[in-house]
Amino acid sequence: MKRMVCLIVALGFSSPLFAQSFSNTQPSPGVPPYAKSISLAGPRFGLTMLNDETIARLHDHDIDVKSPISQFGWQFEHEMYSKQEGPTVLNEWVVLLGGLDQGVAIPSINWLVGLRTKDGTEFGLGPNVTPAGVALALAAGVTVRAGIVNVPLTFAAVPSKYGTRISILTGFVLRH
Repeated sequence: MKRMVCLIVALGFSSPLFAQSFSNTQPSPGVPPYAKSISLAGPRFGLTMLNDETIARLHDHDIDVKSPISQFGWQFEHEMYSKQEGPTVLNEWVVLLGGLDQGVAIPSINWLVGLRTKDGTEFGLGPNVTPAGVALALAAGVTVRAGIVNVPLTFAAVPSKYGTRISILTGFVLRH
């Protein structure tokens, strides 16, 4: 009899938990909806204008360049969105090699977080790491959509203690 009572009590307390596991998949009120993520990775290329202080800082690392320098690389981007109207959240890593037009390879890595509106306007900011130092990158741009091809046009400013670097980048992304 004691075993039967224990079993009934245990089942009585566990039934709400059991029922919750089979409830519909909608979140509770106050909980954000489920987000979906799509990859918008693709090649990037453009130009960066270096100021005299940045050129001198690179020279200290045995890197001799003039301004402007070319930029070639890849952007790893994830766009997170939901069924709600409004902007989408971006998480991007941009890896570039600058100065290839001048016979040098200056690496840079940028991690940007930001927003993109429904019309393709985007804003982001995050850390920038290069041989010239560490700084905060600020980026803004627009993505033009043409069928399955997205063409981003991005302007970035990287202010640092050695002056501000200005970049313009473009590329393409195939959505499939």
